[in-house]
Amino acid sequence: MVEQSTQESTVGPAQTMGKTVKKRSQEEKVGRLKYNQQLLKRILSEIQQLRGTQRIILNGLKGAGYFHFSIPMLHKISCVDQVDIEILEAVHEAGVQGIYPKDVASQLKQYGLRHWHVSRRILRMNRRLEYETGEKLFEKRGWKWALTRFAFDVWGETEAIVGSGESQLL
Repeated sequence: MVEQSTQESTVGPAQTMGKTVKKRSQEEKVGRLKYNQQLLKRILSEIQQLRGTQRIILNGLKGAGYFHFSIPMLHKISCVDQVDIEILEAVHEAGVQGIYPKDVASQLKQYGLRHWHVSRRILRMNRRLEYETGEKLFEKRGWKWALTRFAFDVWGETEAIVGSGESQLL
């Protein structure tokens, strides 16, 4: 019987048998669809963080007087579709006293709105604008909806309202 007195050393690993070691990607580990969902969630969270930073900057510029809202920007932020724009225009035409939701719905018969649809859309527009800028677009005056002072500032009509003696409503 012959005993081995020295151990042979090789440069590579013992179990490779000539194959190269390849690490699996995260996509291969969890699956392509799940990996894409993870990427989308991460990207969306980063976009939300950027939007938050943008809101802070916008509010700072607005408070310092460097930035003024325009009507198209107001439409872009608060309104989703043409129906929202029409509701906004109808309430604006009503003026400082405001307008009942049923009257807005009767003005917009072509869209098939009921009064609760109008109120729901107004609340959603308020929520969107308040989320982006911290300002409200509509306010309740009894059972009527009217534009806030901020909205009249955007339209540039605050001076005319204050000058006409209706400032106690604002």
